[in-house]
Amino acid sequence: MLILEVLFRYHTLYMKFTRESIFVSGLRAICTTFGGVLGICLALAVVIIGVSSLSGGIDTPSTSDLTVAPDANWKRKVLPDTTPVLLRIDVAGVIGQGSLKYEKFLNMLLDSREGTLANDRVKGILLQINSPGGYATTSSDIYHLIKEYKAKFKVPVIAYVNGLCASGGMYIACAADEIYATPTSTIGSVGVRLGPAFNVSDPMEKAGVKSVTLTAGKDKDMLNPFRPWKEGEDDSLKAIIASEYERFVDVVTTSRKNLSKEKLIDTYGAHVFDAEKAQELGYIDDGDASYTVAVTALAKASGIEGDYQMVHMEPHQSVLKELSENKFNLLRGKIEHTFPQAPSLSSEMSGKLLFLYEPY
Repeated sequence: MLILEVLFRYHTLYMKFTRESIFVSGLRAICTTFGGVLGICLALAVVIIGVSSLSGGIDTPSTSDLTVAPDANWKRKVLPDTTPVLLRIDVAGVIGQGSLKYEKFLNMLLDSREGTLANDRVKGILLQINSPGGYATTSSDIYHLIKEYKAKFKVPVIAYVNGLCASGGMYIACAADEIYATPTSTIGSVGVRLGPAFNVSDPMEKAGVKSVTLTAGKDKDMLNPFRPWKEGEDDSLKAIIASEYERFVDVVTTSRKNLSKEKLIDTYGAHVFDAEKAQELGYIDDGDASYTVAVTALAKASGIEGDYQMVHMEPHQSVLKELSENKFNLLRGKIEHTFPQAPSLSSEMSGKLLFLYEPY
């Protein structure tokens, strides 16, 4: 009996010790994890505060990122700083979003005259285009920036389409002296778009739901989706669209001398064409080109006979700057909800005139 009593007490103490050890270990693990997360949060907070303090006052834009790109012979050797430069700038994606914004494009053109590219090193620009278009205003702004750059610095600009050059992309391409495209590229879509707009007043009425919008000014709530639309309330919008379309057509037909203005309006419309047909109609100069062909043509137009440095330029992406501008909303406990009006568009493009090709 004595032996059994000793064994029983030993077992009881062992189980108590084991339970306490598991509890203590679990508590220690939780404390360690919490401490690690807290440390990371504090470190991020310090970084954000530091960057914010440094960004006070006048902020100088970050210089663009430069990368050696292949020349017409597919060589990427870094040459001396005195070597003439052919600059490649990509027009890729939706215009008005990401890197294709007015300020970023302007900064790239300014950077092309400064730093390692100073002293008139840039002798020509290759616009490599693969875009469905986008925001009408930004398309026009970038077009005019390129035209002004050409006039001020006397450099040729050649557009090289590798994929899609539609609507706003076509608008920008018209700033170039010549347009080259690969055989599989798609060209065209000269037109203006606003919307789509929806009207849900009928199902609301059937469901017994009513809506009131307080306004001042005639047709201030034009195309309000929660009431029946009135005839003529969208006349001012139609006038703006017509004006933008006329400007778009003039830009294209002035640049593309072989493209008939009458046929563009009455026949071609906002249709798109393969590169061969686009060349035939006068949208582009060469529908059977390649990167080598386009770069060779640019070097010739630039008057370069010897070596040249092919450089790719893109806007600088700064994570710290985005942090300082509070774009990382999760760190502030905030989540943004957006309702894109189309698969490739952000909500910030809603309600704006678009030079955009996006088949439904």
